[in-house]
Amino acid sequence: MEEELKCPVCGSLFREPIILPCSHNVCLPCARTIAVQTPESEQHLPPLLHPRGPAPPAAAPGPAAAAGSAACPDSECAAGGGGGDHADKLSLHSETDSGYGSYTPSLKSPNGVRVLPLVPAPPGAAAAAPRGAGPASSSLTCPQCHRSASLDQRGLRGFQRNRLLEAIVQRYQQGRAAAAAAAKCQLCDRSPPEPAAVLCEQCEVLYCAACQLRCHPARGPFAKHRLAPPPGHPGAPGGGGDGGGGKGAGGGRKLPTCAEHDLENYSMYCVSCRSPVCYQCLEEGKHGKHDVKALGAMWKQHKAQLSQALNGVSDKAKEAKEFLVQLKNLLQQIQENGLDYEACLVAQCDALVDALTRQKAKLLTKVTKEREHKLKVVWDQINHCTLKLRQSTGLMEYCLEVIKENDPSGFLQISDALIKRVQVSQEQWVKGALEPKVSAEFDLTLDSEPLLQSIHQLDFIQMKCRVPPVPLLQLEKCCTRNNSVTLAWRMPPLSHNPVEGYILELDDGDGGQFREVYVGKETLCTIDGLHFNSTYNARVKAFNSSGVGPYSKTVILQTSDVAWFTFDASSAHRDIVLSNDNQTATCNSYDDRVVLGTAAFSKGVHYWELHVDRYDNHPDPAFGIARINVVKDMMLGKDDKAWAMYVDNNRSWFMHSNSHTNRTEGGVSKGATVGVLLDLKKHNLTFYINGQQQGPPAFENIEGVFMPALSLNRNVQVTLHTGLEVPQCVKQPKLPNN
Repeated sequence: MEEELKCPVCGSLFREPIILPCSHNVCLPCARTIAVQTPESEQHLPPLLHPRGPAPPAAAPGPAAAAGSAACPDSECAAGGGGGDHADKLSLHSETDSGYGSYTPSLKSPNGVRVLPLVPAPPGAAAAAPRGAGPASSSLTCPQCHRSASLDQRGLRGFQRNRLLEAIVQRYQQGRAAAAAAAKCQLCDRSPPEPAAVLCEQCEVLYCAACQLRCHPARGPFAKHRLAPPPGHPGAPGGGGDGGGGKGAGGGRKLPTCAEHDLENYSMYCVSCRSPVCYQCLEEGKHGKHDVKALGAMWKQHKAQLSQALNGVSDKAKEAKEFLVQLKNLLQQIQENGLDYEACLVAQCDALVDALTRQKAKLLTKVTKEREHKLKVVWDQINHCTLKLRQSTGLMEYCLEVIKENDPSGFLQISDALIKRVQVSQEQWVKGALEPKVSAEFDLTLDSEPLLQSIHQLDFIQMKCRVPPVPLLQLEKCCTRNNSVTLAWRMPPLSHNPVEGYILELDDGDGGQFREVYVGKETLCTIDGLHFNSTYNARVKAFNSSGVGPYSKTVILQTSDVAWFTFDASSAHRDIVLSNDNQTATCNSYDDRVVLGTAAFSKGVHYWELHVDRYDNHPDPAFGIARINVVKDMMLGKDDKAWAMYVDNNRSWFMHSNSHTNRTEGGVSKGATVGVLLDLKKHNLTFYINGQQQGPPAFENIEGVFMPALSLNRNVQVTLHTGLEVPQCVKQPKLPNN
């Protein structure tokens, strides 16, 4: 609040504040210093130096005009008696009367407001005025809004005193005086602290004399700081005494009187002029025809308006405080994020250096291996060539000795063998044998230029993080296989928004709601275990730290009508042997072992056949369906995870949970075909042998996910046939011709 109580000219607390026509306030002593008086003789000056605005009506010259030709100090005005009225008219000369050819630069008050300086009249100015010149006209320029106001014959007394502001200043001074006793130095290390001697208005810190010299010298960055006495100190602005509080400073305030009628109190409010008036102003003055209202009613009305406006300012101030808290939190977050990003940058660069170091070690290892390989090859070639050379040299020396002998019969006994040996030795030194197998050059070239360019281009990507755009489904890569679908997508070109991952959604194949089937960074996904002969709708969207982007277009995928599958090598028992692209199965063990198919069924009607390629010693192979976690080291159907028909060369049985049912005549042999019909619409399982149904439907009321299954031993070999149409009628079996 203190800034509201300071004069814009002197920068101190208001003393006898007056209200200017622009509603701003200024001290009465300061108003005397900034008022300017221009004599009518200025009309003879050049046009550029004429004062702006029309001159007020001329008044009759008299002694008072001469008495008011100079500024009156405050002490003289207070003690001058009747001369104060003339002094308030301020017969001051403008700076154009000073005899100088240019304007004097304007000055600044302690509050930084530009004010016009007081320029004294040059000697003999009154005598130099031409005869018949009119009296001077005075004006006052507001130091805040720079609006000019003309003074009438009453001078500064024509402006109203702001007694309300004067009373607030008085209360504020009394509060500061009470706090003056507690004004202690805030930097003292003594106990108790020394009394404060000065207050830095910029630092807002109280210093004693010793601390001020030590901590706040009047040089360097502190040279422009303003040191003032502490609050309540007699030397402080407005401090001590009555502070210019006016009459009644020690007791109750005197009721304000009308500026034009000193004996009348304000009783009404002129709405047109926006000022309080007295009864006599209405009877005689210029407010007689104006709209006036009762002073008390307007007082309450304006108080209510001010309170309402203050509520709005209070709300904005509350928002500003919250905003400041937000900004302070933002400072802390920026500091923390800056440290985090620095640490992240260091970690990323260290990771790049580590990766480069590891790659350097790998490349050095390759160079070492290549060098060792070349050295080994050369040494082997050296040893081999040395051995052959020694052998050839020995053979030559031996042959020369044989030639020296003079025994023809003895020579002819060994000559054929020696000739062959020499020829063989000569053939060993073919052209390729005398050439190095490796070169001294290393056929290794390290292209580091792309990496070097990438390092030079390594920089931050400045972008405004937004949600990712719509992904584009790559229809040419989307496909279906059996009951599996594969989807691929990519981001649109020239998309700079970061992507942290994707969400792939699929419906239930029957027009139901979408559900998430994949969340991750990959742009290719395969979904297994879907229903056969079903239509699925798929869509994908991307997400990052800013949120989730929009969905892509919906793609429609149709699974296969019939199932194409093979035996599953990854889940089969280790004794199972698969061949023919995993379509033919046999076993290395005399015990029964289980192998499953690669397809899983939970919906629809499916049929497949198994051809018996080999059948020795009347074994009992089992055919049927099973869960994924079926026991694989015993016959199919002995646990509760499988439903099967096991059959020998004469008869068959249905088995589940080691329970045997429905013995049926008719078996299998080499060349027989066993058909399995899984109807998940009717929830039953039926078997066929050579195209003829084997017994009644084997199992009913089966539900869940099932996989084709088979158990066999080393006496049986079976080939799987899939992708078959469901049989519409029972066919007669074709017996093999044995």
